[in-house]
Amino acid sequence: MDSRRHFLKGLLASGAALAGTAVAPEACARETHIRPVDGLGLLYDSTLCIGCKACVAACKAANNNPAEFSTEDQLWDTPLDTSGYTFNIIKMYRNGSMETKDAENNGFAFMKTSCMHCADPSCVSACPVSAMTKDPVTGIVAYDADICVGCRYCVVACPFGIPKYQYDSPTGKIGKCELCRHRYKDGNYSACAEVCPTGATLYGKTSDLLAEAKRRIALKPGSRTQYPRGKIGGPDQSYEAPVGNYLQHVYGETEYGGTQVLKLSAVNFQKMGLPDLPPNSSAATSETIQHSLYGGLVLPVVALGALSFIAKRNVKPEDDDASEEHTS
Repeated sequence: MDSRRHFLKGLLASGAALAGTAVAPEACARETHIRPVDGLGLLYDSTLCIGCKACVAACKAANNNPAEFSTEDQLWDTPLDTSGYTFNIIKMYRNGSMETKDAENNGFAFMKTSCMHCADPSCVSACPVSAMTKDPVTGIVAYDADICVGCRYCVVACPFGIPKYQYDSPTGKIGKCELCRHRYKDGNYSACAEVCPTGATLYGKTSDLLAEAKRRIALKPGSRTQYPRGKIGGPDQSYEAPVGNYLQHVYGETEYGGTQVLKLSAVNFQKMGLPDLPPNSSAATSETIQHSLYGGLVLPVVALGALSFIAKRNVKPEDDDASEEHTS
């Protein structure tokens, strides 16, 4: 019977031999995925938002999510951020005296926080069991709780900090906006856009929303224009209002490879809580590296060889000698 020493020597030699013969393919980042032609999304216009939070309440109702309390009296739903049970929230920018809405200095402004439905989502790339998927037609980043193993890789991977873990779930579950896709069969659309009284949140095809966003930022600040409400292509609920002093940039057009939720603002996007991201998705690089390392089992074999070497060094000679005498 072979001794433990002989076993470890053989294991180490086998691991080293395999590691030496297995060669990983060259890790070249793939192209960043683009938005589907008919992808659906939202356009959020901060200059139109009045901070009423009707969208927050509608989202909770549409997804059967419970209230979350942050005040001692616990009289109403007061979430401070998105969570496993709050998929959409309105945050407030404050500066100085807060005299003027949408002014960066001595002003205030509102910003909607929810899933951006990235063209090349890191959460989908990071999920090991495909619980996170991106619909090839609508582009909606969907979540399947029945497949999820609760690893929370998606939570770490998202640059917007959107997927949130429900820590009180006995099976482990993630909560995030899915653009109310479960309501489409009844002829409805995203609840946040349906109830928004000013059209600050608008639903439709991302291509149409991007065209609308660019139309707005091309207008002269202070002039008047028609603002659609609810859904682009739906019943006409438009109204006339003054044009805001927009930044000449549509957030989400290029960030992170593009997102299907677009945003307009008169205040710096980073001050409004949005990350400054490059035009390429990190998934394009990390996914390629991951597949290269694990292709041909290169990384596991190398790890096995290293562990075998460490184990060999920790074997005491007297233990092996005693083992040999006992088995001889």
